[in-house]
Amino acid sequence: MSTIGTRIEALAPKAVIDWLNNRAKGYTTPDGFEEVKAYWTTGKVGMIGTSYNGTIPFAAATTGVEGLEAIVPVSPNNSYYHYYRSNGLVRSPGGWLGEDVDVLYDFVHSNPDNCAYCDSVFRNNIILKNIDRMTGDYNDFWRERDLMNYIEPFKAAVLMAHGFNDWNVMISHSARFIKVLEGKGVPLQMYFHQDGHGGEPPFSMINRWFTRYLFGVENNVENDPKAWIVRENDDRLKPTPYPDYPNPGASAVKLYLSGGAPETGNLLLTKIPGQGKETIIDNFSFSGSTLAQAEWTEHRLLYLTPPLKEAVHISGVPVITIRAASDKPAVDLSVWLVALPWSNARDARITNNIITRGWADLQNSRSLSGSKPLVTGRFYDLTFELEPDDQVIPKGKQIGLMIFSSDREFTLWPDPGTRLTVDLDETFITLPVVGGEKAFK
Repeated sequence: MSTIGTRIEALAPKAVIDWLNNRAKGYTTPDGFEEVKAYWTTGKVGMIGTSYNGTIPFAAATTGVEGLEAIVPVSPNNSYYHYYRSNGLVRSPGGWLGEDVDVLYDFVHSNPDNCAYCDSVFRNNIILKNIDRMTGDYNDFWRERDLMNYIEPFKAAVLMAHGFNDWNVMISHSARFIKVLEGKGVPLQMYFHQDGHGGEPPFSMINRWFTRYLFGVENNVENDPKAWIVRENDDRLKPTPYPDYPNPGASAVKLYLSGGAPETGNLLLTKIPGQGKETIIDNFSFSGSTLAQAEWTEHRLLYLTPPLKEAVHISGVPVITIRAASDKPAVDLSVWLVALPWSNARDARITNNIITRGWADLQNSRSLSGSKPLVTGRFYDLTFELEPDDQVIPKGKQIGLMIFSSDREFTLWPDPGTRLTVDLDETFITLPVVGGEKAFK
């Protein structure tokens, strides 16, 4: 309903925890008077769940409710703006092209007796009038549905779990809370894998976490490695330990562009002035994977490193700064970081090809909450983050920065033909590389 993502989703589980602690009354039916008491509970509560059911434990913890001791949120949606928008751009979760909060409302609405009322009051007047699919701006509707705005009372111990290739509820939903929780002194451990949506930590990790923080058994889990990451070809139940995430050994490596369109240009450690500008023509008919494999195309720009002499470990958040112009008042902007040559082998994993991705709206170059139509031909500067990652790119691969417009799998599909021009001299990407520039070389 209109309550999707609001504080009601936090207050509902809080009420249950209050009942378990004899601070609230419970009844046998929603509108009944026969009271039920939780005589069998200690009042200490642990919560675990995946996706929407991973959001609920996190939301409950933002209330600071007494008794919620430990949570294991798996692929939680912690911000509906980040789920349905990206840096001002209307962008769908992977596999659900065109979905927005109204579609989710229709999917979860389960009270047939009140359908007409809820549709007219909540969906039509609250959701549809505030989601703003025209601009994609961040507004009060989205602000209310971002758990980052309610983090102050948070105190539950968190065993966080997410997949780096979750293109439904993207990894940034969890990653954006890491430093915030660390700053609050909340016990925190992370489990990240290389697959998609879902994927609980190994049972032994969950058991140790609840044993310590739910049952109070001193098992020294707080002295375990802080981050556990499943490496690319490993069993998901056999993660590799690291002292933290992002990897403390990672530092920024800045890569510059040299021209080559409509074929491929280069990603360089040294800036070479005078590269000029290159233009692409938007066409949603071609998928990102098709564009990454194309030898010659006017629908994307692709810049490659030389083949890697040794494996390169990326850990953290890649950031791109781009100067671009459009011949229309609006344009989609999509960026993929890929590993080439592309593998189409039957056993190929997503990590063989895609490192990470990101999307943005040039109209929001100055403000996430105040987009303005583009002046055609004018260049705009925009810096934004791609999705966080932790991936080892094998020796022999080339890291490719692909810039294109409409992403067939994620963005809106405007009529083809918009021209997007990139100023190569003022565009660069910064990668978090373990070992820094020396390791990258």
